[in-house]
Order: sequence, then C-alpha cells, then structure tokens
Amino acid sequence: MTTDFGLGWMAWTWPTAAFFVFIGLCISTMAVWEYFVPGGAPRRGVFRLDTTRGDRLFISLLGSAFIFLGWLGLFGTPLWAPLAIAMIWFVFVFRWV
Repeated sequence: MTTDFGLGWMAWTWPTAAFFVFIGLCISTMAVWEYFVPGGAPRRGVFRLDTTRGDRLFISLLGSAFIFLGWLGLFGTPLWAPLAIAMIWFVFVFRWV
C-alpha cells in the first residue's frame, strides 16, 4: 500500500525546497536568538513603526517576496540581482527599521 498525499501539482524543485528550508532556518534562528537573548524590546525605526525582531523578520521576508516578484515581472530571469537587493533589504530592515 502506497501513500499518496496528492502533491503532484506542486513543482518540488531544488529551488522550491531551498526556499522552504530558508524560511524554516530563519524562523529557527529567530527562536534560538530569542531563547539565548530574550527581550528584543520594540524599537522605532525609520518607518516610525514599533517593531520587534519577529516583525522585522516578517517585513524582510515580505519585502523580499515583492522584490523577487517585481523583478520577475519586469526583467525575468536570472535572479541573482534581486537576491542581492533582497539581502541588502534584510540588512536595512534589521538595522534601521
């Protein structure tokens, strides 16, 4: 008897797997960081929002998704340039937001 979860519709490629692994690692890293350095009190950055570490992670991931989708819509592949932009976005958000 085989178990079929009906996931044939999803394009499970290496980039798709890497994406989900990256998201899992981000969340795990934030959990470990919070365990060893508790607190992470809200701070007000350049956008005048009170954000915690988790908020900044969410803003970074959401912004990165928009960067990649915008790049794909305007320029297509390859995706090395939006990766660099997204990494800069991550640093910006965690440093100044």
